[in-house]
Amino acid sequence: MEQMVRVRDGEVWADDSGGAGDGPPLVLLHPGVGDSRIWDPVLPALAERHRVIRYDVRGYGRSPAPTTSYTHSGDLRSVLDHFGLARAVLVGTSMGGKTAITYALGDPGRVAALGLLVPGVTGHPDLKLPELTEQIGKLAQAGDMDGLVALGLRVWGAAGTAPDAAAAEQLRAAIPGWFSNYGHETEDAPAFDRLGELKLPCALLLGEQDIPEVVRCNEEMAARIPGCRLVRHPDCDHFPTLRVPDEVVRLVAELYARVA
Repeated sequence: MEQMVRVRDGEVWADDSGGAGDGPPLVLLHPGVGDSRIWDPVLPALAERHRVIRYDVRGYGRSPAPTTSYTHSGDLRSVLDHFGLARAVLVGTSMGGKTAITYALGDPGRVAALGLLVPGVTGHPDLKLPELTEQIGKLAQAGDMDGLVALGLRVWGAAGTAPDAAAAEQLRAAIPGWFSNYGHETEDAPAFDRLGELKLPCALLLGEQDIPEVVRCNEEMAARIPGCRLVRHPDCDHFPTLRVPDEVVRLVAELYARVA
């Protein structure tokens, strides 16, 4: 069921598949290179077994742009509260993975397990990518949406083949959120040096065709998280649900098998 969820000084669009399902509810957190529709290739298989909740971050998809400062982890807490989830499995990709990690460190009793797909993490200096940020800024100033999409496909979509319509559509929809959120999004506290505190079932999917900085970061993250299962995939870049949906479904199933 689709609905708007109140968050601090705003609201976000969310969808609840309903039903009880197996184990704790599953909450899906989308990346910065797409919105919640990026879960469409895997949603039917996941919803067959679990109650699944997904939502659009402020400024993405069907969620209004922010008008005040906010944190992603704070909004995730509001979503969990709205749906009355005392405990959930969090599965996040890229930006969504970063949010899931931060929330799990802050409120570990509420997180049953973590599924991390090509995740980011606060506090890792190699993910800043100043040259890429400069390129994005120049294209944005020129109003070159096609150029931004093409850049995004070159950087994050190496496993795709032209015209790579699904990834291009996700990027085109997400790019306005990059700029509407600027100046409002407050980054959560550094988490990279605290990954050893995560004492819960965790699995991390690494795309070997992702950018080298993300690959190295993901390797380091998996090594730091106690008991984390690292899954390397040669045919995956920064769009795992589009490139290897069956592997994503399998990772979630294996994660649930480890939930106490």
